[in-house]
Amino acid sequence: MLHENYSVNAAGHLCLNGADTTVLAEKYGTPLYLLDEDYIRARCRLYKRAMEKYFGNGSSVLYASKANSFKKIYRIIDEEGLGTDVVSSGELYTALEAGFPAERIFFHGNAKTDEDIRFGVESGVGCFVADNYDELRRLDKCAGERGVKQKLILRVTPGIDTHTFEAVNTGKVDSKFGAAIETGQAMELTEKALAFKNLELLGFHCHVGSQVFDPKPFLDTAEIMIGYLAAVRDSLGFTAQLLDIGGGFGVRYVESDPQLDVDATIHSIAEYMKAKCSALGFPLPKVLMEPGRGIVAAAGVTVYTVESVKTITGFKSYAAIDGGMTDNPRYALYRSQYTVYPAGNMNANPDFVCDVVGRCCESGDIICPNARIPMPKSGDLLAVAVTGAYNFSMASNYNSIPRPPIVMVSGYGDHLAVRRESFADMTARQL
Repeated sequence: MLHENYSVNAAGHLCLNGADTTVLAEKYGTPLYLLDEDYIRARCRLYKRAMEKYFGNGSSVLYASKANSFKKIYRIIDEEGLGTDVVSSGELYTALEAGFPAERIFFHGNAKTDEDIRFGVESGVGCFVADNYDELRRLDKCAGERGVKQKLILRVTPGIDTHTFEAVNTGKVDSKFGAAIETGQAMELTEKALAFKNLELLGFHCHVGSQVFDPKPFLDTAEIMIGYLAAVRDSLGFTAQLLDIGGGFGVRYVESDPQLDVDATIHSIAEYMKAKCSALGFPLPKVLMEPGRGIVAAAGVTVYTVESVKTITGFKSYAAIDGGMTDNPRYALYRSQYTVYPAGNMNANPDFVCDVVGRCCESGDIICPNARIPMPKSGDLLAVAVTGAYNFSMASNYNSIPRPPIVMVSGYGDHLAVRRESFADMTARQL
């Protein structure tokens, strides 16, 4: 199986954390998002333990909540002692509604509105991650009006090409995020940030991209960022006390993907960073990391019901399900690969090749092309693995299709965390 929390029971059914997915589908209906709470907590502890062990110095973990944002996840993250980062007022509101401490929230975003800035300052968020001069100017004004000195870090781009999919490669010079080190604009922005009287610059943030399995881009980033911190000290007399290296660790979606060793990778980054600091005579800053996908992706499985099966003679076969790009748009956006399991027939021979497609009136509504599964029939259950990240958070009501519920499973049983959306929910704001 792809991950240790997936298994097959004596009945030949797919299980998530020991819970029979077919039983849960019968209980809650389909489409159905399932999330393994115990796995999420274990991943939180893995990252937190590694950061504390190898970096020390108050280094810690922020959950990148854009991966999956709903009240229950913030409560789990809080209980596990992590901070979180948010990228919108909506995510901030959700975190606060869940009781998450505002001082452990970092507010990201490259195009924050005045309303975003005001809400963040008034909510007492621990730190803003500022992207550009316009944001600095407006943030200083808002902080001054409220008589506070707002803590912030600056997002800079290290100029790293991770050779991942273009849409999730964020560390290049020509990225919409941050200020480029290579062009000198990062240094200019840093100098301007230090001049604002209502802002307190703590350090810097970078993020090279997503689905990175090779440690080398992280080591290259560490070298560039420590070099930049030393250059800032030498040029501007400012010694950064905080460095946020972002997230981006790859997660296994299909059998051909490697299984990244989180502990070993963090260890290698820490050793490299310490050596670079020592060589430049720079004190090791407090280091933050922002796993999102790495915490929640493999905790998720989405269960669907097959509605129809058809074969176009001489071409291909299709298995159409009761969900699709409305609850998982990642194939349509990124051509993301997935593994599809026959939830109720795991021991059968996967000798049927078909495109698993959704119900939307859209030719691009595909979940998994060329899936190998046992010959399905209408009413069978299919489970798509590793859907805990960027499925619920990217879901839409395209074709006026309601969004699925989220059910948490753990050693204590199963419970509803987000109820199924109704037609009334979708039309409630319409006049």
